[in-house]
Amino acid sequence: MIRWLIGLLALSLAATQTLAADPIEIGVGYLGVAGSKATLSLVEQPAENDGVAGARLAIEDNNTTGKFLNQRFTLEERRLKEGEDPVQAATALAERSGFIIADLPPDALLKVADALRERGTLIFNAGAIDERLRETDCRANVIHTAPTRSMLADALGQYLVWKQWKRWLLVVGSHDEDKLYADALKRAATRFGAKIVQERTFEDAGGARRTDSGVTLIQRQMPVFTQQAPAYDVLVAADESEVFGAYLPYRTWDPRPVAGSAGLVPRSWDAAQDQWGAIQMQNRFMKLNSRRMTALDMQAWTAVRMIGEATSRTNSGDVKKVTDFIKGPDFSVAAFKGTRLTLRDWNLQLRQPILLVDGRMVVSVSPQEGFLHQVSELDTLGYDRPESKCKLK
Repeated sequence: MIRWLIGLLALSLAATQTLAADPIEIGVGYLGVAGSKATLSLVEQPAENDGVAGARLAIEDNNTTGKFLNQRFTLEERRLKEGEDPVQAATALAERSGFIIADLPPDALLKVADALRERGTLIFNAGAIDERLRETDCRANVIHTAPTRSMLADALGQYLVWKQWKRWLLVVGSHDEDKLYADALKRAATRFGAKIVQERTFEDAGGARRTDSGVTLIQRQMPVFTQQAPAYDVLVAADESEVFGAYLPYRTWDPRPVAGSAGLVPRSWDAAQDQWGAIQMQNRFMKLNSRRMTALDMQAWTAVRMIGEATSRTNSGDVKKVTDFIKGPDFSVAAFKGTRLTLRDWNLQLRQPILLVDGRMVVSVSPQEGFLHQVSELDTLGYDRPESKCKLK
């Protein structure tokens, strides 16, 4: 009996010491650009904390689990002003954080990734949708939670084809990013059996976006711009530069639906998403931020949750161990999308369903029924392994 009591006392003392030990600190950095791009719609103007608010919520979620594992997550935020060096800012963050959530333009992201490669910092691209970051310019230390243009275009294309809306009138903006989105839409049309009956370019002539006579002018301009088109089922707009897309619905010459950059829009997340337990997270986000959760918020949230999931599964805050687990075959993360999300090992792009939304409701979720794949139906969205040009370095 005495020996048993001594053993019990020793175990109790060991448990107390473990609980009393300092928690493992896991630092996460957030690097973005100050300011935000203006939108045509006043109600869609992004908030100052767009993106980072999602990361903050995920830090809270990680710490809820982390307190049972003696892990504590912290977030350090940095916003770049115009002309500021992203490499210098990222290096300063890396001194205290082994993981960095980045919302940066493509070229800046590549500079940061190359500068931090030898340090072993793992970067999560939460903002840039450019295909080249997962293809010719892919990096082994960059994981992508933002979807690609091809994933967004394929998600939309699948639904339009499923609806038998196979004849598309494509309207493309005059900016480079508009043309990249148009290329992704053309690829989707070819891939899924749709036909682009005509392509038109909307030239950005500059000038004020909003004037007192704006509604009257637009109501006259858009019907004229879209008239005399070949027979089509749906107008698909490529307007990432936010010049004309929002003006198209209800103003086309022919009574046709609008999709792409306006009307029915593909997104990784939307404030209307309420399925698969999402309403609980949406409510928590609203309580903390007094606004709805955006796609960028969700992409940042997912990145931080990936770190939290990997640290809890490995019971380690070591960056290399966590990185290896995230890149390994056993990793997945739940994100209120009806299926657990996994990583494409050939280009480090997160597989994820894409929501199709109209500004008020989630109309559908892609991949659509009937679009099959031998590994994962999520790989019907975007470039598949045989198509990839990525050589991780």
